[in-house]
Amino acid sequence: MAEVCCGRWARSHAASCVAVTEYDVDARTCKYTYRQLQRAANQLSHVLRSHGVARGDRVAIVMPQCFATAVAYVAVLQMGAVAMPLSMLFGPDALAFRLHDSEAVLALCDPAALGSLELVKPQAPLLRTVLPMTSALWQNASTAAASVTTRAEDAAVLIYTSGTTGNPKGALIAHRCLIGNLSGFVASQNWFGFDSGGADVHAGELPQGSSAVFWSPADWAWTGGLMDAFLPTLYFGRNIVAFKGRFTPQTALELMQRCGVTHTFLFPTALKAMMKAYPGTAVQPVRKAFGLHLEAIMSAGEAVGDAVFDYCRAQLGVTVNEMFGQTEINYIVGNSTGFFPAKPGSMGLAYPGHRVAVIDEAGRECPSGVIGEVALHRCDVRGAPNPIFFLGYWKNDAATRAKFTGDWCRTGDLAVRDTEGYLWYQGRSDDVFKSAGYRIGPGEIENCLVKHPAVANAAVVPKPDTARGALVKAYVVRAPDFEKMDPALLIAELQAHVKGLLAPYEYPKEIEFVAALPMTTTGKVQRRVLRLQEEERAMPESL
Repeated sequence: MAEVCCGRWARSHAASCVAVTEYDVDARTCKYTYRQLQRAANQLSHVLRSHGVARGDRVAIVMPQCFATAVAYVAVLQMGAVAMPLSMLFGPDALAFRLHDSEAVLALCDPAALGSLELVKPQAPLLRTVLPMTSALWQNASTAAASVTTRAEDAAVLIYTSGTTGNPKGALIAHRCLIGNLSGFVASQNWFGFDSGGADVHAGELPQGSSAVFWSPADWAWTGGLMDAFLPTLYFGRNIVAFKGRFTPQTALELMQRCGVTHTFLFPTALKAMMKAYPGTAVQPVRKAFGLHLEAIMSAGEAVGDAVFDYCRAQLGVTVNEMFGQTEINYIVGNSTGFFPAKPGSMGLAYPGHRVAVIDEAGRECPSGVIGEVALHRCDVRGAPNPIFFLGYWKNDAATRAKFTGDWCRTGDLAVRDTEGYLWYQGRSDDVFKSAGYRIGPGEIENCLVKHPAVANAAVVPKPDTARGALVKAYVVRAPDFEKMDPALLIAELQAHVKGLLAPYEYPKEIEFVAALPMTTTGKVQRRVLRLQEEERAMPESL
C-alpha cells in the first residue's frame, strides 16, 4: 500500500505534485508534496525501528486529518507493520480495549490525545511506547529508504468495527484489499483518476496538470475515511485535503470552494444538514453561490433518500452516487452516474468485478422482488479469489466463520433486487421490524419525514406494543425555524405528511422531539440505542 500510494510517485516526475493540503479553520492552507511525504515517512520509519517496531507489529494511530497522519500511515505500512487507526473521539474504555486486544506495541498520537493514552497504558501491557506526532519526532532521523517488500496477503490495517452486541471485533485488512477497493472508488467518483486521457497510473504515470482534488469529513481512523478517501486518492497520485475541524455546512462549502474540491464523500447526515442550512434557489443554486467545482459526490452509511438526491442534483450540480460496503468487504455496490443511470433511492449495482447477490437464510439466491440479505461471493465474476475480502477477525475465528454461509459473505443488510440488477435497501436485519403483521423498514419513513421542512433529521424504531407487537415511533430533530411551534400541532402535521406519501401502516403512531440523535463517529444513526431505550421504557417498574 505504501509503495503504490506514495513511493512510486516520490520517485517519478510526480514527486513535486501535492499529496496533502492541510486546511485550517481560518481558511489557511499548507501544501505537502509526494516527495515531502515520502521523506518524512522514511524518517519516521527509522524512528519506529529504533523503538523496536518490527514487521507484523500493531501500531496504533490516534490522530485527526493532517499531514502528520499521512506520514504515520505511510511509515507504518512501508515497514510491514500493521496500522491500527483509533478515533480521537474514543474514551478511555474504548482505547483500552482496542490497545489490549490488538496487542499493540506502540502508539502514535496527536499531542491532544497523549494524556488519554498515558492514562490507559497500564491496561495494555504490550504497549511499550506512546509517541506524540510532531515534526520534531522525525526531523533529525535518517532519510534513507525504509521500505520492505510485502505480500498481497500480508496484514496492513486492523480496524475495529462495532456490532450490535458484544465487544468490537478487529477486522484485519490485507495489502491487496486496496486493489479490490479501487473499482468501486473509481466508479462512485465518476471515473476518478482517468481524467487525463491515456496515463497509466498502474505503471506510475501521473497525468500532467491533473486537477482532481478530494476531500471528505470522514475520519481517517475509519474505513470510510481511510479506504474510501485517503488511500485511494494517493493511489492515483492526487491531492487530498485534510481538515481536522468540526463539520458544519458552511465550513464544508467554503472548504470545497477554496481548495477547488472536485470529488468528495459526504455522509447522508452531512448532506441533510447542508440541504437544511443552504436550500438554495433555482436562480441561485448553492453550486453557483459558492463557486463549487464538484464532479462527483459519493455517499454511504445510510440511505440518501430522494429528497437529498434531488437536492444534490439541483443545488450542488452533481447526481449523488450512493455506495454500500463494510469494513470487511468494502465498496461492493453502488451507483456511477458517469457509467450507468442512477435510480433515486436505489443502492445501485454491483461494482465492476464483484459477484453480489441477495440471499435467504440458507444461502440461496432470492428471486427479484424478494427481500433477502446482501452478500458477496468469495470469487469475483471471473471465478478468481476476490481481493477485497478481509483476512478475518483478529483472534476470533468463530466470528469469521459466522460471517459466511458457504462461499457467501453476509453483510447483515437487507435489500431487494429488481429485474435490472439494482438493489433497494430495506434496512439492517436488526433494524427491520413488524407492526401488526406488516414488515417495516425505517429508511423509507425517515426519508419521508426529512422531506418536511420542519425535520432536520429523523430515526424510526419499534416501540413495544402488546396489541400490534410494535408501534412505529419516530425520533425527530426539528429544524430551527420550527422549534417554537406547538409540539402537538407539529406531530399531527408530520403524521399527516407521512400518511399522504406512504402506506397507512407506516406513519409514526408516536413522535418524540429530541435535540440530537445518537450517532456513530462515522455519521450513522444509532437506531439500536433508541430501540433499547424503548424496550427499557416498556419494562414494568417492578423489574
